[in-house]
Order: sequence, then structure tokens, then C-alpha cells
Amino acid sequence: MRLRLTLLAAMLMSIVVSMSGGSVGTGGADQLVPQAGWHQPAGDPADAPQPLPLTEPPVASGPPTLNLDARVSVEIDGFLTWAALDRTTGRLVSSSDRTSTTESMIKPWIVADHLRRVAEAGREPTEEELDHARRAIRYSDNLSAEALYLANGADAVVRRMIDMCGLTDTTVFPGWWSRTELTAADAVRMGECIANGTAAGPEWTDWVLEEMRHVEGTTAPEDQRPEAGFEGGRWGIIDGLPPSIPVRKVAIKNGWTRVGATNSWHVACLAIHEDWVLAVLMRYPASLSLDYGAERCAGVAQQLFTFPAAQAR
Repeated sequence: MRLRLTLLAAMLMSIVVSMSGGSVGTGGADQLVPQAGWHQPAGDPADAPQPLPLTEPPVASGPPTLNLDARVSVEIDGFLTWAALDRTTGRLVSSSDRTSTTESMIKPWIVADHLRRVAEAGREPTEEELDHARRAIRYSDNLSAEALYLANGADAVVRRMIDMCGLTDTTVFPGWWSRTELTAADAVRMGECIANGTAAGPEWTDWVLEEMRHVEGTTAPEDQRPEAGFEGGRWGIIDGLPPSIPVRKVAIKNGWTRVGATNSWHVACLAIHEDWVLAVLMRYPASLSLDYGAERCAGVAQQLFTFPAAQAR
């Protein structure tokens, strides 16, 4: 009886082995375990592993936004400081409390201050006054800015800016508007002061912002003008904005001077959008070009604007 059972077991084992196409075991090389690089033997296509469904790359869930938590890094032979304000939340972030001069960046305030005071006096500005105002902003005309500055009390113009705009780290330079010293945070506060109507008042705010959106050339001396590629005053922050932000909706004013006493460039960039305000101040050796500074203003903007968290489709 035992012999019959033994023979029967042997026969059954032989049948199982022949059907499986290999030996039977509990591990080792005889097990058919798929590994990396393994391919299904030729046979019924239905038995082959099916490819995973294709996943499209993530896409941004909305337009680019100002990222005040971005880690901005700009190489510069000198120093650079920036500040940005999210007008939708009121949050302001500044990279440092270092100061520099306003240069022509202050001209929109000089214009706004004049137009507000004219309105407060109950009269309309003359054609000559409007021409000075337009030329000071669009073409960065120093003589026009100086005429308005002197007509409104010279240093008093800057003191009103400090008081009305709530500036905390700005210093008046007697008789010289372009050498007003301020932080990037105060430059942003000045920009917000222009944007929210405090500077020019309800009647003239839109006019000032529209002129800033149409900044064009410059009447600066030849040795103070931007190089080829950055003609006039239309450069800087707007060159670093995402394509989805129309630059014609951004009000700007840049300032630049090659200062002989220190053999350095002083460059200031300001941009005002309905959702944000951004300012960049810097100083660097005069041996470098103005393009060098303009490109760094753009570089700050490039790093501050990001797309919302990407979402898979």
C-alpha cells in the first residue's frame, strides 16, 4: 500500500512540473519574479504588463503673483536693496534698511504734490504747469521738475512727502530733490502714496499714474543717458515682469546718476501696479554701465513673481 502511494505521489509531481514548465521550489533562481529590466516572454499579449497612463506635466493654477517670501539673490559689485508691497494685503517686505538717493524716481511725487496743491487752491493748472508736469515724468526733464520743486517751497516739497506718505527713514538734502536719501521701503511707501490718491488727490491721481505708464525718453545730458537697449527711462522692473502682466498697465519711474565724487552709479527703480508696488535701489562703480543697473532691477522682479502651486491635470 505504501509503495502504491509513493508511486502515485511521484506521478502527480511529474505532472505538476511538466505543466509549470520549470521546477517547483520555495525560492531561489527557479522562481519567476519580475525585476527591474525584466520583459514578459513572448506569448499572449493580454498577459503582458500594461503601460501606466500618461500623466501630463503640472500646470499653473492661475496668473503669476508677487511672492514676498521669495529668496531674491542678485550679484552686484556694490550694494542693492529692494522692497515690495502687496497692495491686496498691505504686507510690505524689505531686503534691508540701507539708504540711497532718489534721483529722478522722486519726480512723480514733485508733480503730484504740485497738482494737489493747485486743486486745493481751487484752480486748474495752466498749460505751462501741465507741460512741466508731463515732461518731468515722461521724459525725466530735470528743468521741469526743478521749476515745480521751487514753486512749491523746495525742501517743503520733500518734507510733505515724508509727512503725508508716512516715510520713516528719509532725509531731506537742502535744496536738492534728487539727493533725498531714503530706504527701499520708503520708496515703496512713496509709490503707494501716489497710487492710493494721497499724493495728487482725487482729481489728478489717474493723470499722474497714466503719465508714469507712458514714460518714454529722457532730456538728461548725453553722459547721463542710458546705453543702447535701455533708451530713455523705459527699462528696469518692467523688463523682469512675467509676460502675462501687461507692462502698459504698470506705472514706472527710474532714476540714475553717475556721481563723480564717489565715482559710482546711483540707480533707483520704481513700479506701481494695481496689486503691488516694487522699488529697487543700488550703487555700483561708474566703470560699469547703466545697463548693469537696469538689468538688476529686472532681475529682482523676475525672482519676486512666481506662479501659484502647480496642479496635475
